[in-house]
Amino acid sequence: MRLGRIAHPEGLAFVAIEDSATGPIVREIKDHPFGDPEFSGRSWPLADVRLLAPILPSKIVAVGRNYADHAAEMGNTVPDEPVIFLKPSTSVIGPNARILLPPSSARVDYEGELAVVIGRPAREVRAENAASVILGYTVANDVTARDLQKLDVQFTRGKGFNTFCPIGPWIETDLDPSDLAVRTELDGEVRQDGHTGDMVHTVGAIIEFVSEIMDLLPGDVILTGTPAGVGPMEAGQTVSVTVEGIGTLTNPVAYR
Repeated sequence: MRLGRIAHPEGLAFVAIEDSATGPIVREIKDHPFGDPEFSGRSWPLADVRLLAPILPSKIVAVGRNYADHAAEMGNTVPDEPVIFLKPSTSVIGPNARILLPPSSARVDYEGELAVVIGRPAREVRAENAASVILGYTVANDVTARDLQKLDVQFTRGKGFNTFCPIGPWIETDLDPSDLAVRTELDGEVRQDGHTGDMVHTVGAIIEFVSEIMDLLPGDVILTGTPAGVGPMEAGQTVSVTVEGIGTLTNPVAYR
């Protein structure tokens, strides 16, 4: 199932996105997408609504240096355990929303990633049981003010600006994350071309590690790391991240 969140003529709603004879439609979910969603009976053509970030998480947990080739391009070693950091919920935007470049940074990079969406409260989950707490998967761009990240040493400012966590276009609930292509294009030119099979720490291992430290809540998002090829974006450009089996997340870049 594909789950999304939309703006429609009468407000906002969680939806299921389905194919029909006349094209994709969205079916309104009554309350929330967790568990067994109940539908209201209302639906719209996908073309008549606006896709938003598919979830508004209480927190975003991101994993750094989870691809050996990316660690190498940044001059870092491959960690024995996941290196994690937090991005604020206020950094989340959805498809086609603008990534806004802050005036305090001279270099803002794209980082295309597979993202995991948590489906139920989770604490001390074993890796082999991780699938039981996952709602599904979406596409993310871990936007980073690279110069500020290096200046500060820790990641909060460089990763935490408003608009620095695009996610979408929807959540795919039926997906094997073990070997998916992850591709980032800047103005149509491929800049990153990796596979989740190259991740140092698997989705299950990441969830085990994180849930031993902190409770994960329904809707929380885990960014699983980025392959090699990260680089700067400029105002006026468009960045697109595609994850196999999910879809493409596209965002224009502009000055704040």
